[in-house]
Amino acid sequence: MRIKQALIFGILAIAAGLQVGAKDLWKSNLRSDFLNNSAIIYAINIRNFNAQDTNGNGIIDFEEGEISGNFINAINRLSELKDSGITALHVLPVTPVGKTKALGTAGSLYAASSFNSINTQLMDYTINMPAEEQFRQFINAAHSKGISVIVDVPACGSYDLFLKRPELFVKDSSGKPVVPSDWTDVRLFDTGDESKLNPDVLNLYKGYVDLMVGLGVDGIRADVAHSKPAKFWKELIDYSRKQNPNLLWLAESSDSWKDAVSDKTVFTPYDKLLKAGFDGYYGSWFNLKNWKTAKELQKHVELNQALSNIIGEKKSVIGSFATHDELSPLLEKGAPYVRMIMWLNATLPINSYYVDGFDTGDKYLYFWANKKARISYTDDEYYFVHRGKLDIFNFSSKPGNKNDRIQEEFVRANNLKSVAEQVYKDGTIKFLNTSSPSVFAYAVTNPQMTILVIGNLDYTQDTEVKIHIPKLKPDTNCLPLVLNNLPNFEKGKITTTLDAGETQVLIFENFTIL
Repeated sequence: MRIKQALIFGILAIAAGLQVGAKDLWKSNLRSDFLNNSAIIYAINIRNFNAQDTNGNGIIDFEEGEISGNFINAINRLSELKDSGITALHVLPVTPVGKTKALGTAGSLYAASSFNSINTQLMDYTINMPAEEQFRQFINAAHSKGISVIVDVPACGSYDLFLKRPELFVKDSSGKPVVPSDWTDVRLFDTGDESKLNPDVLNLYKGYVDLMVGLGVDGIRADVAHSKPAKFWKELIDYSRKQNPNLLWLAESSDSWKDAVSDKTVFTPYDKLLKAGFDGYYGSWFNLKNWKTAKELQKHVELNQALSNIIGEKKSVIGSFATHDELSPLLEKGAPYVRMIMWLNATLPINSYYVDGFDTGDKYLYFWANKKARISYTDDEYYFVHRGKLDIFNFSSKPGNKNDRIQEEFVRANNLKSVAEQVYKDGTIKFLNTSSPSVFAYAVTNPQMTILVIGNLDYTQDTEVKIHIPKLKPDTNCLPLVLNNLPNFEKGKITTTLDAGETQVLIFENFTIL
């Protein structure tokens, strides 16, 4: 194996060059970028994104002058995200939250009490500007950095909203609103079915679209999209595209999910949602933690590659390896799993997706979790929280920790995604045979460049493996971008040892694998 120094500098220069220079005049390319698998999306909860927890107790103590995350102080972190390679933000719900029968001392972001206004919890009260205008300021600031903004529309309504507008909700035989799944702080909307929609709920969501499009957002992520009929989404998406033809629609839906959230509502599978107008969905990448063989990974890549042909128009998917609903990957499989997620996001034909705190190594473990609160702003007296997941229920400190290796590789992986995008334009992905069923290997390849990714799905032991590459020669030029152990090049194969859960990334110049 020869490591060509010029190639090292060339790759880094390409990556850096493709990451700089936001346009002065904003024109959203989010939808086209997403459909071309080039978006790098970062999910944030404004309420804790840049919270100022000066006493370090993990909770925002307003009576001591501490400041929760808000639209204005969130702007201060945008340069940091831009420098990390982020191209789009997924902003968790900014709708007002319910305070009755609530979860947590601030209320769940997904327990919406209104769909045509902005959550005043997210305001900076030191400036004389309404919440809607403060959110617009944040959106404009993101755009000035070349970062698109996707907002989340909740799937259900809070109990407070039920009390105001009971006609929007499904009721049981006793007239009580239905609690979907085990989400005790929300109630199920009566959306209707494919034969007849509830116009009141549809108009509620149209009001949300009007608000968000008017504020200048670039996309909408639909929470629990499968809980509503395809006809509902088609009407709503068509309505939105008359206002903004380039508005991205992302469905929280998976090919793995088969069950409705309640026997009182529909279940719409992912393919019908895509046919209704969604540009993409979640896929099942969160199952990576359970996959034992390379074939399982390959099968899911092939499923998503076939989406566009199955649906009849271009569709895509996000790397849903670790969303705010998933346990911290550090708790799942440790740091090697975190790094594997980054390099798969960077090189597979998917849109990269991360949650705030992922890149710093946050485990989302809160010492105050589920203890009785000193002060609450809802009727819940406890700091309700999901262990190992981003807090969406309380006024808490911003996600943190500091893992230098993860942070450094996070930026490198995002830079590599720009390079991989160029290779995909006139190239392809090819899975390679390995001598171990637990080791995957695939090449993103065109005549000018090949990116080879090798990963060990066994997180318990090191694995020595041979990867068969017919045209390989011992003196082939190569840049080992990420690895713990240097591989050995032979005629027609690579031999390497991977640590438990390790991912290796190698780049070849003027070499193709077909």
